[in-house]
This record gives sequence, C-alpha cells and structure tokens, in this order.
Amino acid sequence: MKNVWFSVLTLVYLELSMRVGTAPICAYGQAGCHPPSLADLFDRVIQQSSRMHGISTDLHSEFEQYFFPSRNLIGKRKCHTYGILTPDDKEDAQRLGREQLTEVILRLLGAWGDPLSHLYRSMSQDQSQDFNHHSSNKALEISDMVHELRDGVAKMAEKMKLLGVLGNTVGYISPESFVPSSAFSFYKQGELNSMDHHDLLYCFRRDSNKVKNYLRILKCTTLPGLDC
Repeated sequence: MKNVWFSVLTLVYLELSMRVGTAPICAYGQAGCHPPSLADLFDRVIQQSSRMHGISTDLHSEFEQYFFPSRNLIGKRKCHTYGILTPDDKEDAQRLGREQLTEVILRLLGAWGDPLSHLYRSMSQDQSQDFNHHSSNKALEISDMVHELRDGVAKMAEKMKLLGVLGNTVGYISPESFVPSSAFSFYKQGELNSMDHHDLLYCFRRDSNKVKNYLRILKCTTLPGLDC
C-alpha cells in the first residue's frame, strides 16, 4: 500500500513541477534521471508566459465585446506598474544586462499578484451577469499562473547563478519595494466596476506580453545558439 501511495504522490509531484519548471524533472533520485537544463527551464517559463498572455488577451477581448460592444475604448491608461522602467523595444531590451532584464521580469510578475487577486474576488462576488462566472474562472487561472510563473523564473535565475551567467544581485523582490503604495489603493477601495475590470485586464495583457517577450530575449542573450 505504501508503494502505491508513493507512486501516486510521485506522479502528482512531477505533474505539478512540469508546469513552470519549479522543481527537477525527476524526483527521488530515480536511476538515469537528470535535473532540467537551463534551456529546459527557459522553454517551460516561455511556454507558460505565452499561455498566460493568450488567456489574458482572450479575456480582455471577451470582456470588451460583452460589456462595451459599441464603445470606442481607445485611450491611454495609467497602469499601476507605471513605476517599473521597462525597455521601449526589442533592441533596448537586448542592450540591457541579464541581471537588469531578469529583475524587470520579476518585478512585473510580482506587481500583479495583489491586483489579480482583487480582480478575481470582485468578479466572483458579482454574479449579476452570466459573463462574470466565466470571466472569474479565467481571472483565477491567470492569478495562479502569475504566482507559478514568478516562482519558475526565480528558479531559473538560481540556475543561472549556479552556472555563472547571472550575478548574485538578483533575488526576491517584494511588490512594495518598487510599486508606490498609492498605486495599490485603487484596488482596495471596495467593489470594482466593469470599467475597472476592463482597465486591469488591459494593463495585464500589456504587461504579460512584455514578460513573454523579455523571457525570449533573455533566453537568446543567455543561450544564443538556441532558436534565436
């Protein structure tokens, strides 16, 4: 019986760890088993970031079509991550050092944990629209994915440090250390309305796209011979 439970727990552990590379591919010292390479870790976080951006894009588009089908919402929005300095374009990102680009990625991911949690709670509490049940499930999914992806990138950074391709200055960064407290107050003032939801989704779609692109650039500057 113990052997059966051990096998089940091992399979569950491996299934979870494969999602974003937060643990070795193999566990418990299995014969012929090797920890993931840096290229493997990059591939996993890039795949996860692409999926996260795809879901956020779909949710933003569905939200606009459902709540604002006849309104032109084009306009500049001030996202709460405005205080995080990000590269203007691909060339600018390529000029950044690996430490700086890794830090930008971690900061963007860290900045979204709290707002996405508020977004999910607000959507799940308001069931007056059929759409809200569907959207709250997706909001919860991207909220979980942000935490998972940030853990995966942190593990990848640790691997880079061990290999000597990343300095030891990159570490854990709390959201409060780089996002003004006033930026979070908007999400803590009670129930969010449909326009608040829309603006949050717009900003997250933008930032998730940045994370996806920055991870690809970081991979190419770190492992230039692999699909770059």
